[in-house]
Amino acid sequence: MTADERLAQLPPKLQSVVQMLGSAPKVIKTEMLLEFAKKMPPLPEGMQGKLEQVHECTTPFFVHAELQEGKVHLYFDAPKEAPTVRAFAGLLAEGLEGESPEAILGVPEDFYSLARLEEIITPLRLRGLQAVLMRIKRQVREAQ
Repeated sequence: MTADERLAQLPPKLQSVVQMLGSAPKVIKTEMLLEFAKKMPPLPEGMQGKLEQVHECTTPFFVHAELQEGKVHLYFDAPKEAPTVRAFAGLLAEGLEGESPEAILGVPEDFYSLARLEEIITPLRLRGLQAVLMRIKRQVREAQ
C-alpha cells in the first residue's frame, strides 16, 4: 500500500495533522509537537475514575473514549511536565475528536510513520503512542 493510500485511510482532520507534520523539517516538527502538547484538552469534572492507564507509556498516561450520538469523544490525562505524551494527546484529540467509530477503527496503528515522527521521537515513545491508539480503538469497540 502506498503512502497516499495509507493516508486516505485516516479521517480528514487526522490526515491534515499527519500531512502537516510529515512535511515539516525536524526542527519545526519538534515545535509543532510542543504546540499539540498545549492543545491537550482539559479533563472535565468527574472523568478521573473513567480513564484507563496506558501502561506501555513511560509516563503515567490515561485515556477514555466514549460514544455519544454516534460520535467518539476522547479524554486524556497526563502530567504537565510530560510534553511528549501531552503532545500525543493533543494530536489525537485534534485528529480524532468527534469522528465516527468506523473512522477511528480504520486508523492504522502505525499512522505516525506517515508523519515521520520517528525522526524526532524514540521507538519506545512511538510504541506508547501506538498503545494509546489501540486502547482508544478497544474502548470504541466496547462502546458500540
